Order: sequence, then C-alpha cells, then structure tokens
Amino acid sequence: MQEEIRIAVALVTRENGDTLLVRKRGAPQFMQAGGRIRDGEVPKATLARRLHEELGILIPPSRMAPFGCFEAEAADETDHLLVAYVFRVQLEDEVIAPTSEIDEARWMPIQDTPTLPLAPLTRNHILTLFWQMQFGTDLPHQHGREAAA
Repeated sequence: MQEEIRIAVALVTRENGDTLLVRKRGAPQFMQAGGRIRDGEVPKATLARRLHEELGILIPPSRMAPFGCFEAEAADETDHLLVAYVFRVQLEDEVIAPTSEIDEARWMPIQDTPTLPLAPLTRNHILTLFWQMQFGTDLPHQHGREAAA
C-alpha cells in the first residue's frame, strides 16, 4: 500500500493568465508552490506558510479559492501518493522573491507549459483542468517531455 502525503499547493496566476511554476531545490520537475500539511494544520494555513517560505509573499486564506483535491504519484518519493488540496491564488501587486528552497521560478502562458518537465500532479491534474477551464479542450502534451511517474 502506498503511503499518503497530504499537501496544499497553489495554482498561482496573474491577471494576464500566466501561471507560476517552480522547481524546488534539487528537483528536476516543475510544479506548483506549496508543501506538506503538518499535523493539526488546515490546508489554507499550510499554503499561506509555504507561499511565504518559498516565494516571500503573504497571502491571506481569504484570497485562496478552492480549485480541487487530487491524487497523484509523488514526483520525488517512490511509492508515495499525494493527496493535494489545490487553491487558485491570483496575484495582484505582490512580487515574488523565491527563497533558497526554490531553484527556479517561471511565469508562463499555460500554452507553453507542456514544453517543461512537469511533475505528475501538475501535468495530469492541475494544468489540465486549468487549460480545460480556459479553452474547453484537453491540454496538449509535448512528446518526449512527459514527467516520470
């Protein structure tokens, strides 16, 4: 049986529709900002904490819109299943300042995201649903760039 890891992550967007993808320290794949939910912590509190720790921004829970709850294989832990609470966060005038936990942060139009190596949760659930909401079709997948499960 796979061990479950509960996480809270953000589909961070700007008014122009670009989305923020991060590559965490030492990770080969891009994903959403966020992280593990601590014992006794609620998902929005986790996300507020992790957005500050990873991106240097303070987002109150009232600005976190539920986007969905998804299950996916963990990108960096074999035999682990992610249970991800996903919230959409649209930045207004906040400027991200990635911390040492983030090797790379990229703002991208969603149509360019399939060119990156993406974590399974990001590719198969979050960006696919976001694309469907924007365009009413499935997210095109670039051959040869699929994330390793």
